Amino acid sequence: MGFGRQKAQEPPVEPVAWAGVQKFVVSAVERPETVARKRAVWGRKAVRVARGSKDWRVLAPCAYLGSAEVHPPGLPSRPEQTLFEDPGARHLLCYVEPAVEAGGERRHVVRDGAGQAVGTLVRVPPKRRPFKHSWRVEQPGRPEIVGRSEWAGGDAKEITGRLVGKLIGGVLDAVGDLGADGGDQRSRARALEWRAEDRIVMVSEGSEQVTVRAGWVDRRLAFAFALVGDD
Repeated sequence: MGFGRQKAQEPPVEPVAWAGVQKFVVSAVERPETVARKRAVWGRKAVRVARGSKDWRVLAPCAYLGSAEVHPPGLPSRPEQTLFEDPGARHLLCYVEPAVEAGGERRHVVRDGAGQAVGTLVRVPPKRRPFKHSWRVEQPGRPEIVGRSEWAGGDAKEITGRLVGKLIGGVLDAVGDLGADGGDQRSRARALEWRAEDRIVMVSEGSEQVTVRAGWVDRRLAFAFALVGDD
C-alpha cells in the first residue's frame, strides 16, 4: 500500500490549426519548466504555439518538422525544412526548396503539399558593410514584405520610441546597434520588422520566434523563414 498523494497527470497537449496562428516558436519542448512544473517535457520538434496559464503553460504543435526517416522520396527539400500536419508525417503541409542564387540574392521557393508555389523567401545581401542582409517575402496577390532590422524601419519618432523601450527594459547595448541594419548584436538574437506598404505585418526575434500581425500573411511563408534561419 502506497502512502502520500500521487501526482496528477497533465492532459495530453492537443495540436492547433496552423492557418491562423499568430506567435509561434520552433521547438521540441512540449511542456516548459515553470514554477509549478519543475522539469520540462520534450516531444517532436515542431512549430509550436503557447497555450494555458503561466504556471501550466504548454507549447501546442501546429506543424511537425520532418526527419530523414520519414522524408518523402524525391522531395527536393531538406528534412528539417519540410513540415507535416501530423506527427506521423502522412500529410505534407509545405516544404522549402534549396536556395537558388540570382544577382547576389538567395531565393527559396516555398511549396504546399501538392507542389504548388505558396511564395518565395528571398535573402537580400547588404549594400555595404557593416550592414547585414535583409529579407523579402513574395506572396502572390499580396504586397511585397521586407524584413529588416527594427532599427532600420520607420521614421525618427518610431526609432526613438523603440530606443526608450529598450532602455527601460535594461537592454542598454541596443544603442550600439543604431545606424546598422541589424549589425552584430552581441548575444542577442537579431530582431526584425517585416513591413508591407510601410505597415508592420510580422516581427521576429532570431529565426525561431515569430509573431504574425496581419491575417493575410500566409503562415507557411512565416514558417519557412523560421526553418531557413536568419543566417
